[in-house]
Amino acid sequence: MPRTQLFIFKQGLYTLLCLFILSACAAQHVEEKAAVTFYPQPPDQPRLQFLTAISSEEDLGDSKSNGLDTFLSGPKESFSAIGRPYAVSSSLGKIYLTDRAANKIVIMDLAENSFKMLEDKGPGALATPSGIWVSEDDVKYVADIKRQQIVVFDAKNEFVRAYGNKEIFEKPVDVAVHGNRIFVCDMPKNQIVVLDKDSGKTVLLIGKGGAAEGELYKPTNITVDNQGNLFVTDGFNFRIQKFDPDGKFVKVFGFHGDEVGGLARPKGLDIDREGHLYIVDAASEQIQIFNENAQLLLFFGGPGVGPGNLYLPAGLRIDYDNVKFFNKYADKDFKLKYLLYVCNLTGPNKVNVYGYGDWTGK
Repeated sequence: MPRTQLFIFKQGLYTLLCLFILSACAAQHVEEKAAVTFYPQPPDQPRLQFLTAISSEEDLGDSKSNGLDTFLSGPKESFSAIGRPYAVSSSLGKIYLTDRAANKIVIMDLAENSFKMLEDKGPGALATPSGIWVSEDDVKYVADIKRQQIVVFDAKNEFVRAYGNKEIFEKPVDVAVHGNRIFVCDMPKNQIVVLDKDSGKTVLLIGKGGAAEGELYKPTNITVDNQGNLFVTDGFNFRIQKFDPDGKFVKVFGFHGDEVGGLARPKGLDIDREGHLYIVDAASEQIQIFNENAQLLLFFGGPGVGPGNLYLPAGLRIDYDNVKFFNKYADKDFKLKYLLYVCNLTGPNKVNVYGYGDWTGK
């Protein structure tokens, strides 16, 4: 082999060796772990752990790349569609957000580690999506303020139908579904409108303007439990009200105030399978947990941008289906039972992910 060709050949081998060493170093590099954030804090036994924050596709990870790929082609360009996430829901393998900056539905695919937008178009085009409810079979119900309708998409994200019109809804801000009933929170009407899923007709009206038990003043968010009981964020009455499946008042959670157990600006809410009610307060930037007797059990979060902190929080969702995707963030002595997603309308962390579980360590 001529000397010039031999020199080029050796230079090529040297370059490949350098790339191999860099790739191996990248693969062996282990990031220093941040301190674990538990609630309540030690020495009390923890019940919740802050797991991670998701703001871009990059935060989901990318199992398809390796150190050599990154060195050769550079870091993957991050998807930055999450602007102002207001409401959140989920199904197996997916998390859905309504984004008030883009007026779109953002879909996080946990299995594929990817983001995408729901492709609403034609009769299914969204105008101002607010609340979202996703059923177990991955059907999406979206409360659209400007359309004054509930817009429905199937498991393939294709438009199915729209419920209601301006004669039925004035400003539908949230939606929940149980059985054959669709519950719609209409803020200016101070009512929950209940529709029949098949016919789309109104079958029940819950609440009216006022401050007495069973009356509402600017309701903002709703959820239903497995028995069909309805929970309503009664915004300007600074409380949560529970109604039975027939629309009868049951009880109140919280009160107006800035002390523990009080609510100043209640927003998103959800209830776990054991009857624990989680309530977001956008003013204190905390989440409070009440038992079925309306007794406060725990509060967590707090203002700021540190691990577990909240920044103008809004929507909240409890998720039992996707624990396996977040087990890697849990402390080795903490066994997750379900997840909790909280939307931050502003700040660097768009969606906080917490895990509720049992401490198994000593």
